[in-house]
Formats: sequence, C-alpha cells, structure tokens
Amino acid sequence: MTRVVLDCSMTMAWCFDDEADAQSEHALEEVGRDGASVPAIWALEVGNVLLVAERARRLTEVRSARFLAFLGELSIVVAMGRSTLPEEDLLRCARRTGLSLYDASYLLLAMRENLPLATRDIRLTKAAAASGVRTMSRR
Repeated sequence: MTRVVLDCSMTMAWCFDDEADAQSEHALEEVGRDGASVPAIWALEVGNVLLVAERARRLTEVRSARFLAFLGELSIVVAMGRSTLPEEDLLRCARRTGLSLYDASYLLLAMRENLPLATRDIRLTKAAAASGVRTMSRR
C-alpha cells in the first residue's frame, strides 16, 4: 500500500488486546512495512492514554514502557507544523467538519500529504469520507 496518517485510536488498539481487531492488525502491518505520518499532538495523546490506563490499573508502567519502545521501532514521522499556534487551515478544517482541533489535525495532515488515514474514530472516518480522504478499510 503506502504510508498512512496514523491516529491515536488506531495506535492504542495495538496496546490493548481487547481493542485489537482485523482492522488494527492490518494497519500495523501497513505501518510496519511503509511507515506513518502523525501530527505533533499524536505523541501527547498516546502518552495520555497510557497514563490514564496506568492510573486505572489497566496497564503497568513496565507495559507502557514496552509499548513506547515498540512504537519507537516503527517508522513514524512527526509532521512539523509551520508554527506553535493553531494554523488557520486547521481551524477552518475543524469548523467545517465539526471535529476537535486534535482530530482535525489528523485529517488535515492526510489531506496535505494525500495519504490514507488509519483511524478507528467514527466521527473522524465520516469527516474523512466527506473530505475525500481515503481511510484504511477492514479486510
């Protein structure tokens, strides 16, 4: 296939056995082979999900560290924005789609790089379809 824009929802399906499915396994194969692009917010979102899961005793610090090491072995590139402030394009995208700025950052990156979007988020999937952005489909 090709590189994808990877969102946090898909990434975290690789961490939790009860969230893994054929779609997430397919995305992992694609990312393992071709790599992924992510917006800068991705790292904070992944870290926050791990922290919340640790606090809820869903995972241990050791398992979080192993998962981060696993992600570090993948070819995941953080796309750099033009500024530390929200871009007008990002605000426009969020307004148009009704998405949060966080989710709109994944959609805008997929649009800019003309890449498919790997997400499990239903609202983001619908916004991607309405914007003409391909998403990774179930096998």
